[in-house]
Amino acid sequence: MSISHAPPGSPAPDIPETSPQDAVEPTTPGPAPELEPIVPTSSRRTRVPRWLRRTTGPVLLLALWQLLSSAGVLTADALASPGRVAQVAGDLVADGSLTSAMTTSLQRVAGGLLLGTLIGTGLALVSGLFRVGEDVVDAPVQMLRTVPFVGLIPLFIIWFGIGEAPKIAIITLGVTFPLYLNVYAGIRGVDAQLIEAGESLGLSWWGLVRHVILPGALPGALTGLRYSLGIAWLALVFAEQVNADSGIGFLMVQARDFLRTDVIVVCLIVYAFLGLLADFVVRSLERLLLQWRPTFTGR
Repeated sequence: MSISHAPPGSPAPDIPETSPQDAVEPTTPGPAPELEPIVPTSSRRTRVPRWLRRTTGPVLLLALWQLLSSAGVLTADALASPGRVAQVAGDLVADGSLTSAMTTSLQRVAGGLLLGTLIGTGLALVSGLFRVGEDVVDAPVQMLRTVPFVGLIPLFIIWFGIGEAPKIAIITLGVTFPLYLNVYAGIRGVDAQLIEAGESLGLSWWGLVRHVILPGALPGALTGLRYSLGIAWLALVFAEQVNADSGIGFLMVQARDFLRTDVIVVCLIVYAFLGLLADFVVRSLERLLLQWRPTFTGR
């Protein structure tokens, strides 16, 4: 690279003089761009109430049922029409038979659910928190849960008689195993690093159980409770059809003997609504007790 020098005595080249103002011309700021607010995806959807969306399926099913009944595809002997079912339900409520049956069935489910929750949760705590407990408890529970609880009805009748005890025992057995499995899995599913962090902070064993293990197992316990409630109503159907003189199942047995499909459908609808109500209660508990654990709620 060569650099040319002006000969001595020659005039210096003219260099235009620049001022700092000319070197850096200030730019006049324009108007700030308008930012569009971020709108959640859920807010961009059509604002249809959720209760309306959830009732669409049952309403369509009811309309199809009524249409088939009006067209003669479903005869009254095979399946009563929705209008006839509503009329019979009103009659059963008016004479008090349906209300009395519901009260009796709810008492049986409550008793079996309480005992099953205590037994299942207690066994899961012993088996999940202690290795010795797992060795002693888990194998017998896994063996018993594979036995259909309906097949134990004859033994329960022999052991407990034909009163309320065998019915509650059947419900208890149906509730125990789903709750045991989910609570046990929830305890053993707690992250081991959380246990180590708690120990490094000086938590005692009871402190770890109270502040780390049990909160970590709570989602599994609530899931097990939902499963247990569903099985409790299923067990109630079998229990109330064996030597029962009251309850919703007893109404169904009487309706079967007299070929009353309308009464049978009413009882099935009552079972469905009671199960739906129980599931709603548990889901409300989940939202209340698991506020610390935000989860994906769908798009």
